Amino acid sequence: MKRLLLTTCCILGAAASQAQDMVSYKAVEPFDDVAFAVESAIVGEGLVVDHVSHVGDMLERTREDVGSDKVLFTKANVYTFCSAAVSRKVMEVDPMNIAYCPYGIFVAELADQPGEVIVGFRQFPDGAMQEVQALLDGIVREAVGQ
Repeated sequence: MKRLLLTTCCILGAAASQAQDMVSYKAVEPFDDVAFAVESAIVGEGLVVDHVSHVGDMLERTREDVGSDKVLFTKANVYTFCSAAVSRKVMEVDPMNIAYCPYGIFVAELADQPGEVIVGFRQFPDGAMQEVQALLDGIVREAVGQ
């Protein structure tokens, strides 16, 4: 598989319209190639993808049911997984870090920006959870070829 081209790295802040802060990267490869690269990078870390949530499909399937005519995504998935070693480490510091588990990486192609795939994850708080953030950032960077 050819390397994914990283075109932009951005941290979305207050302008993220009431969404939590996140770290995201843009790739110019097709959605399916980027999604495969994300899943491969997770597995490459010795981790198991617990679940793939097909958020884009669900939102499109239910769009009319909730009274909307706006198509949000061409495709959008969230890959959830956990790391026993990293999770134990951060939860030994504070057992309430359980609130952040499992970890998720999203891959999305916005309907109004076809051909542009965004890969990212939510930011984690300072302290022990920065180890999780570094793990996710490494996985995403690997997936986008950086």
